[in-house]
Order: sequence, then structure tokens, then C-alpha cells
Amino acid sequence: MKARVGDQLIMEGTHVDDHRRIGRIEEVRHSDGTPPYLVRWVDGEQTLCFPGPDAHVQPQDNRGS
Repeated sequence: MKARVGDQLIMEGTHVDDHRRIGRIEEVRHSDGTPPYLVRWVDGEQTLCFPGPDAHVQPQDNRGS
């Protein structure tokens, strides 16, 4: 998995009643874009995240080249 600042991290629920968790990647700790990521979730919580197989990155639409 690789990401850039501004991309969305989407973590799917792994159990029946789990909810999808969506956040914005605010910091990428490795120059090659691999985890861990500092993520601000839509509920306002900020965490350092090591995404598992239930997660995917949705690239930011406008990168402003």
C-alpha cells in the first residue's frame, strides 16, 4: 500500500456490525509512501495507522502538479 498526504484511507469493517472508517492522510512517515500514516478520521480523531488487508487508499483527485 502506498499513499500521499491528502489521500483518503478507507478501512472496511471486518465483522457484521462494524462500520466503514474514512479518514484523510495527514502525514506519510516513509518517502516511498508506505505505512504508517497519520490519519485524521471524519469523527475528528487523529491516529497513527498501520492499515491491514481490510483497508485501501483512495487518491486525492487534485494533486496540484
